[in-house]
Amino acid sequence: MKNHLSRSQRHALWALSLAYFVQATGALSVAGSLAPIADEWGLSDGQSARLLSIFGLTFALGAPLAQVFFGKIFRRDQVLAGMLVFGLGAVIFAIAPDYRVLVISRIIMGLGASLIGPVLVALGAELVVQKERGSAIAMILLGVSLASMVGIPLAAWIAHAWGARILFILVAATSGITALGVWVFVPNIVKGVDVRLGNIVDVLLEGKSLAAFLVVFFITSGVYDMYAFISPIIRDSWHGDTPQVSLALAIIGAAGIAGNLFVGRAARRYSAERLLVAGMTLLVADMLIIMLLPGHLALLYLLLVFWAFATDLLWPTQQRRIVEISAPETRGISLALTSAFMFCGIGFGSAVASYLYPLFGFYGVMLSSVFFLLLALASLGISERLRGRTREFQIVSQ
Repeated sequence: MKNHLSRSQRHALWALSLAYFVQATGALSVAGSLAPIADEWGLSDGQSARLLSIFGLTFALGAPLAQVFFGKIFRRDQVLAGMLVFGLGAVIFAIAPDYRVLVISRIIMGLGASLIGPVLVALGAELVVQKERGSAIAMILLGVSLASMVGIPLAAWIAHAWGARILFILVAATSGITALGVWVFVPNIVKGVDVRLGNIVDVLLEGKSLAAFLVVFFITSGVYDMYAFISPIIRDSWHGDTPQVSLALAIIGAAGIAGNLFVGRAARRYSAERLLVAGMTLLVADMLIIMLLPGHLALLYLLLVFWAFATDLLWPTQQRRIVEISAPETRGISLALTSAFMFCGIGFGSAVASYLYPLFGFYGVMLSSVFFLLLALASLGISERLRGRTREFQIVSQ
């Protein structure tokens, strides 16, 4: 189908996508750089890994609160401020003398990211007409897919080759350059919304919105339940070595980008609900087939293509649905809460996998992942029914 976005709109959306790429890469680069970080500062693996969870917890708490304190600022200004704070945190990480300062730097980076992630989608959605919002959101979230395929592996290579301090100097530099790109290409025309703590409670107590947030939570729990242990699963169940695990991760990244590109076009034809049902159904079916798969890595690689395609079909679609079901005055806080539920789901799914894998192995992780995705489907059904009742009530009230 024909793309109706203007040249200036595409430039703005690509600038926002690059901002997401930098944020995701800087946030998750710790995961691939645990050894260089531990060596540089004399840390244990546990201390290094906690730097990732500290960022995630700060982001999950900060995303909704950032909208309370700064939500009424123009949204481009929120992104610019977030990029600069994020970059400052990376500079502090690079020059940190000890673990305490490393923790402080990750908190600062998390606070910066809490201003960036939720606002990017809300800003991009307001720059285009309603029928193009699905495509716009997919373009922005392509930055996350590229971070998974290119940014995080590249960050790991830089940390191993040149050291963790150099890596975070580069993160800081790219944050500044990206902020400049946002300032040049993104028009400062989308106003923020004055959000109060009571608004957060009101959104959470609204049935259709809470059920929609649970869709996000259970999807991310199900995906990261499996993804967190993809390396030991391939090693133990398929007897794969390190290069074969790396190939699997590269396949997941490439197929995920394909899924993101597909949903950008499909969003013009299909509703968010239909795409979510299709993506989750494909994901569940694919995982059940993987469980029955004979021990041939080539077949696993093929099924991981469908797994990653479905996964990256879901990320932009669930964000699009939040935009569609939210009132304009609560859209910013709804997207902030979406990000918070997403990071909570990532942490919860990973924690469940870390508990189940030593006890029940491959099948325990896969079955729990499928269970979470079925809960996501059920939550979507509940959210749709409550949304329908809201529409009926509004019609009757008129």
